[in-house]
Amino acid sequence: MKILVLNAGSSSHKSCLFDLTSRSSTDAAPIPVWRAALDWTHQADMVELVAKTDTGDSVKEVLPITDKAKGIAAMVQTLVQGPTQVLDDLSDIAVVGHRVVHGGRDYQAPVIVDADVKAAISSLIPLAPAHNPANLQGIEAMATIFEAVPQVAMFDTAFHACMPDAASTYPGPYDWIDQGIRRYGFHGISHQYVAERAADLVGQDIATLKILTCHLGNGCSLAAVRHGYSVDTTMGFTPLDGLMMGSRSGSVDPGILIHLMEQQHYTADQLSTLLNKESGLKGISGLSNDMRLVVEAMEQGNYQAKLAVDMFIHRLRREMGAMVASLGGLDVVVFTAGIGENSPLVWQRACEPFEFLGLKLISDNDLSQAAGDQDIAAADSAVRVLVIHTQEEWAIAQACISLLQPTP
Repeated sequence: MKILVLNAGSSSHKSCLFDLTSRSSTDAAPIPVWRAALDWTHQADMVELVAKTDTGDSVKEVLPITDKAKGIAAMVQTLVQGPTQVLDDLSDIAVVGHRVVHGGRDYQAPVIVDADVKAAISSLIPLAPAHNPANLQGIEAMATIFEAVPQVAMFDTAFHACMPDAASTYPGPYDWIDQGIRRYGFHGISHQYVAERAADLVGQDIATLKILTCHLGNGCSLAAVRHGYSVDTTMGFTPLDGLMMGSRSGSVDPGILIHLMEQQHYTADQLSTLLNKESGLKGISGLSNDMRLVVEAMEQGNYQAKLAVDMFIHRLRREMGAMVASLGGLDVVVFTAGIGENSPLVWQRACEPFEFLGLKLISDNDLSQAAGDQDIAAADSAVRVLVIHTQEEWAIAQACISLLQPTP
């Protein structure tokens, strides 16, 4: 089986191809035989296309394309022509899988895309205006290219859909529930994958474990995974809630927003820009939303950079403590995504307050980045601490397999 996965965003599109033809097992995450990306921010009225194969062949070009569907078509063509050709014909592809950010209350599992699913994704655009339109456009573009090929949607909100009402309901008017205003949570594909991978790595049934998953990238969220289910998470109605992030503020006192509207006459658009693009690490440091650059500036004595890092860690620790309370204990902590997979400084400082739980990391000298997943807890630690490279694309491919080849 050959599975094409598309992650369509507003300014970038990423895709990969899994070839499972010769595989006897689908448990371990295989290396995609082809990867490609479109970057619409490269320059005006142009798109940068980059594609490469697992054998090292690659192509990089800038194309005079502004239409997203045409860009996706050009990206797909690199599968069957040029130096990155890995297929004889596009008809070799059995299914196309998609990451869709918002599935609302109705979608709690991956589904085969049909007219009803597309209508639901469209209806949820007001809740994810920067993501669902691009996700839907990607589905429509692939439907044009692969007319008879089934498509599968996996929703970032689905993993959190089983949270108890006490965790998912906001303390506003009860009418908010009927209006769909609730905590949905995001990064669910990643949280689910790393929780299941963590259970494999510690050699225990996930149904017996209390796992705290920390997805720390430009966007950041935590999830409390108890017995395989998400029971709490930090993101809420939108991906703006919760932790301090690269350029997003995370949770702030809503009174601040009222103050800015009343005293400085901020509009909704101005507030959205402020909170989503001018806050977080970028807003406090005044430098960048990239943790690596902020840490580098901190080490050179930059006060704002140090404050940004200290705040990031403070908020992370506080929310980790909240997730532990929701779990009612702790067996495993997982760090994943860009910062989570690559920052020993964050691993160490985030875990320090939890030594009272018996959590111990290996020595500072042994804390280092690794190409593969690793356990960074000391041998006698009461809590395992894992660094796991998230494989959202493989999780989507697995969803495609489960829907098209269900277990007897």
